[in-house]
Amino acid sequence: MIRLTYRIETPGSVEALAAKIASDQSTGTFVALPGETEELKARVAARVVEIRPLPSSDRASFPDEARGATHFNRADVDIDFPLDAIGTDLSALMTIAIGGVYSIKGMTGIRVVGMQLPEEFAAAHPGPQFGVRGSFALTGVRDRPIIGTIVKPALGLRPSATAEMVGELIDAGVDFIKDDEKLMSPAYSPLKERVAEIMPRILNHEQKTGKKVMYAFGISHADPDEMMRNHDMVLKAGGNCAVVNINSIGFGGLAFLRKRSGLVLHAHRNGWDILTRHAGLGFEFSVWQQFWRLLGVDQFQINGIRVKYWEPDESFVRSYEAVSTPLFSESDVVLPVVGSGQWGGQAPDTIVATGGSTDLLYLCGGGIVSHPGGPGAGVKAVKQAWEAAVAGVPLEAYAKEHPELAQSIEKFADGKAA
Repeated sequence: MIRLTYRIETPGSVEALAAKIASDQSTGTFVALPGETEELKARVAARVVEIRPLPSSDRASFPDEARGATHFNRADVDIDFPLDAIGTDLSALMTIAIGGVYSIKGMTGIRVVGMQLPEEFAAAHPGPQFGVRGSFALTGVRDRPIIGTIVKPALGLRPSATAEMVGELIDAGVDFIKDDEKLMSPAYSPLKERVAEIMPRILNHEQKTGKKVMYAFGISHADPDEMMRNHDMVLKAGGNCAVVNINSIGFGGLAFLRKRSGLVLHAHRNGWDILTRHAGLGFEFSVWQQFWRLLGVDQFQINGIRVKYWEPDESFVRSYEAVSTPLFSESDVVLPVVGSGQWGGQAPDTIVATGGSTDLLYLCGGGIVSHPGGPGAGVKAVKQAWEAAVAGVPLEAYAKEHPELAQSIEKFADGKAA
């Protein structure tokens, strides 16, 4: 069985709507049909397994559906779908178990809050190629997070200027650099030219030091063949990572890429917020991320503590737990990418939120490249902050003997500049 958990909100009967979801999304239709036999229903019909009431609400998530009501019943409902009815195709799963429920009348709110898949899905999909262990092995990092940054400004910087900044970051000891998700192959910075400017610096540094900095080039494209050509260009030049905008390329684009990929696939979830931001509608991240992990991403951006956008800290904690929890085995765990307004100041709270784990990529944009001492000093400041956090030393105390961290605290501590 495939189990979906729906959070239903309605001025009417939760039980009736749960039964309607099970019927409409499997064997039911608007009128009785000759082929709708009891044997067919027993074999492929969805079934309501459990209804767990929640506190009612006085506000509708879909206000236009309230029709004057002021009291809305709420419950979490488990519905099982037989594997025979859906199979292991993820587009079928999205269509049948998720897509259609939002169109059902009578609900003022519906959110998918849980999904449990049977083992057959593990065999049907490749999952991560590199994941947590591969990411750490390729960067040579141990016993601390991978420290990364984003090339800023995201738009307008030409390849040669980008390479200059990358060189400074490499010299400062950064582990990971990525193209901003908005940077793919525009006229002022074609991917071919960026690769040609950046990769020699990375390879030269590897020759001198033995450390190969991971650079994630933006290869996303609506045409899977063009995206694959972008991938091949990066791989041929000696690169080992790519940014993929997963909502933009879709299930099919990622499946096509993963089957042929030799790069670490760094998933950016831009566009995700529209699917989850309303608490009574859409998805929980714990559900949505399962699709992309099965399809094969290796690293997953999940925001962080005290981010610059709307997401609260408790949502970050749930997202971290989701991507860090095996679906079927440890091999399908992906690397959590902690980002959005991060600088060293969130390191102590982040390590508490992760239960002491440092299995993450800590991604800072302005928190590194806007450091008063320059991007190089920004890298050192973030590393110093994590040294303090892992050792349990307050940042202010550690900063007394680490000037880069001291400068970082002075600039970013008000939470506005990073």
